[in-house]
Amino acid sequence: MRLFKHVDTNRHSLDEVYSTVDTTNKVGFWRSFFAFAGPGYLVSVGYMDPGNWATDIAGGSKFGYTLVWVLLMSNLMAILLQSFSARLGIIYGKDLAQASREHYPAYINIPLYVLAEIAIAACDLAEVLGLAIGLNLLFNIPLLWGVSIALLDCILLLLILRLGIRKMEAFIISMISIIGMCFVVEMFFIKPKPLEILTGIMPSIPNMDALYITMGIIGATVMPHNLYLHSSLVQTRRFNQDDEGKRRALKFNIFDSVIALNIALFINAAILILAAVVFHQSGRFEVADITDAHKLLEPLLGTSLAPTLFAIALIASGQSSTITGTLAGQIVMEGYLNLRIVPWLRRLMTRLFAVVPAFLVIYFMGDDKTGELLILSQVILSIQLGFAVIPLIHWVSDKKKMGTFEISLLQKVLAWCVAIIIVSLNIKLVYEEGLLFISALGGQSLWVPIIIGLSISGLLLLLYITFEPLLTKKEIIKEVTLPHKMLEELKIEIGKAYSNIAITIDFSAIDEKTISFALNQGGNNSTYHLIHVVESAGAIFSGNKTSDLETRKDYESLVKYSDSLIKAGYKTEVHLGFGNRSKTIIKFVQNSNSEILVMGGHGHRGLKDIIFGSTVTAVRHKLKIPVIIVK
Repeated sequence: MRLFKHVDTNRHSLDEVYSTVDTTNKVGFWRSFFAFAGPGYLVSVGYMDPGNWATDIAGGSKFGYTLVWVLLMSNLMAILLQSFSARLGIIYGKDLAQASREHYPAYINIPLYVLAEIAIAACDLAEVLGLAIGLNLLFNIPLLWGVSIALLDCILLLLILRLGIRKMEAFIISMISIIGMCFVVEMFFIKPKPLEILTGIMPSIPNMDALYITMGIIGATVMPHNLYLHSSLVQTRRFNQDDEGKRRALKFNIFDSVIALNIALFINAAILILAAVVFHQSGRFEVADITDAHKLLEPLLGTSLAPTLFAIALIASGQSSTITGTLAGQIVMEGYLNLRIVPWLRRLMTRLFAVVPAFLVIYFMGDDKTGELLILSQVILSIQLGFAVIPLIHWVSDKKKMGTFEISLLQKVLAWCVAIIIVSLNIKLVYEEGLLFISALGGQSLWVPIIIGLSISGLLLLLYITFEPLLTKKEIIKEVTLPHKMLEELKIEIGKAYSNIAITIDFSAIDEKTISFALNQGGNNSTYHLIHVVESAGAIFSGNKTSDLETRKDYESLVKYSDSLIKAGYKTEVHLGFGNRSKTIIKFVQNSNSEILVMGGHGHRGLKDIIFGSTVTAVRHKLKIPVIIVK
């Protein structure tokens, strides 16, 4: 089985779910609204993941309501940028990674891809820690065990993905509902005073600690991987491709995003307010750890329900966020590298990048460092933001790509203001933290030139992606690379009949269609090889020495099929195999010199595919002859 393969650059983003939700036949506002609703909620879970919890708790406990304005500003930034992301996918029909790959040369796309992967790994790190902490709080499972358990959610994710995009959206919305209800109840417990909350609307950054947490909040709210994700998810909707159809899709996707992101704002604000009321006002200014926050809720609020709801919401947050990280990973890899990886390996890679550092930090530095690790992951996300935001602004401002749907002058001004704020804060943070780190090393370590070199490289890359599209007037046209060599001349053979045709038999209703299709490929002058594999326990261990009831009945049935075809004037041979289906089929096909293999599609999906295996996939990758699947 091939784990990696190159894909056609004209391939749609998330091709397996592209245009699978039909919105063209929905009449009326509400039916249309619910048809388009979904992508915004998948995006919004990234705005309420465990990383947000850490930064919100740290900000609320240390500075009270002072940083409420950061949440509001971040939410407005998110709505603006996510609307641009949706616009790119709907109008241009490509995701952010694909659009960037079209324009930038490889030496720019490779570092952009690496930065995007770092952002996804940082996001997944927060989800791993969130799940581990939630399990520890609810069931007293050690954090190291919780981090290890986080590897198992690969199976859950793959099962959900197989059910289709709408089922996945329903799962995400159910998780968001659990989180929202938990915090509605928490607000009843703490009874915050609205007038005091309003004091935090005025922008202020008291000190460097506040700047660090501010950057963490921005990174936790406006997440770079969500910009790639949203530009792809909007393409799961099928809509009319004329201007009116695109306007309709834009309108309802903006509704979807605004509602979903404001729910995320409520949850983030609730966490910060909870920390401000419960911890800051009681003089506990240093509570920045989720575990500490959980332990203090019951004694300070006087109810055991509050910490329980807190832990349940945390687990729901981590599980919902893990799905979007995997999808974003697939999007950036296919978009930037033109490379597809099988879903289970993509998920495992993403999770390992998160589990390994989490495991090492907890093992060597102790459980009390998880809070710092969570905040660090969100600061890393914030630093990556400029490298996703700036290309996005360029592409939605490009009339060649967007046509009449190019963003307005006011939107451009707002967008570049957002980019300047993000990049300026990032530069200041990197400079200040870099000086502190170099000072701590005493200026003698080998890390000093590495840190300086990486910082300068990052700045140069940022300058390039900012100014190059403005200075380049002509459109860069890249040759489309395909996973195979193009033929100079097609040699077409009309009416050729195959002389040796292999047919897999499984004694089900599909056999009639499979055999009928095969007969049409060869006619009366061909030889038909009927193949059946016995998979009983005896067959697996005894092979062709097996003589149990199932083997005898299968052979009798195979002979009956053969006799029926012989009476109809066709030449047949029967092949009864034992044990592994795919290996046995491949062996028989090769030994019979068959020129084509016709198989019946068993129709397994989801859990059945994992339990019974996918014979078709294994067979078609090993054989060099045409393999036809009849359903």
